[in-house]
Amino acid sequence: MKDQTMENATAWERLQISNDFLFGKIMQDPKLCKELLQRILPELEIDHIEYPETQKAIRPDIDAKSVRLDVFVNDSKGTVYDIEMQVVSSSELPKRIRYYQSLIDLQMIDKGEPYKKLKPSYIIFICPFDYFGRGRHIYTFKNICREDTDILLGDETTKIFLNALGTMDDISPELKAFLDYVAGKKPTDPFVDELEEAVKNARKNREWRHEYMTLLMRDQENIEKGMEIGILGMVSSLRDFNIPDHDILQKIQEKYNLSQEEAERYLKM
Repeated sequence: MKDQTMENATAWERLQISNDFLFGKIMQDPKLCKELLQRILPELEIDHIEYPETQKAIRPDIDAKSVRLDVFVNDSKGTVYDIEMQVVSSSELPKRIRYYQSLIDLQMIDKGEPYKKLKPSYIIFICPFDYFGRGRHIYTFKNICREDTDILLGDETTKIFLNALGTMDDISPELKAFLDYVAGKKPTDPFVDELEEAVKNARKNREWRHEYMTLLMRDQENIEKGMEIGILGMVSSLRDFNIPDHDILQKIQEKYNLSQEEAERYLKM
């Protein structure tokens, strides 16, 4: 446990803007958050932003999957922005963004209220990879008519995937500077300089460090618990087929990369 704690402390010192926890903390600064939104959405005039909640957690009901949004803000017109740092490329990202949209909409209106109370919303996924593989820095999605692409549905929802590894000349130099920074580069740009300074200051924040390490330990414990359940289930299934324990031992050692001593412990449970 002590070694793991030291590893987590070292990991904190190495965090960059692409870490979702650190990104969410840094975007608590309204000036930095507003500047980022303005670079992503230059066509909008965002005079100021408001934080309804920091690290907003949405739990629709006891049985539904809950989510914790990295950056959830409103502007003065009530438009909602959710900005997420997505560091893992997964085939589930489109369904994830769909689920986020549904939960955000649930927060906007209460039972009996008219649908017109739903405000425009933007969900933005910042990715250090090209999910769609087309070389674009930005992929913007709105609901349109398949038969006539001039017809917009008008539901006022927008979903954006930003790709830090884009190769096209399809965005402003200001947004490209930010995405280059997410990709690990250090372009000459005043906003990037501010972000770099914010990252350095965040690493000195003892409260954030403690919160991050607590979350990290909890995640590791959940992973270990999940692995234990998986191994015990495998042992039980193989025994149902009358597989000898010495063969089961070898199988779980190979599958889960365990030592003989670690594997033997699961056979005794």
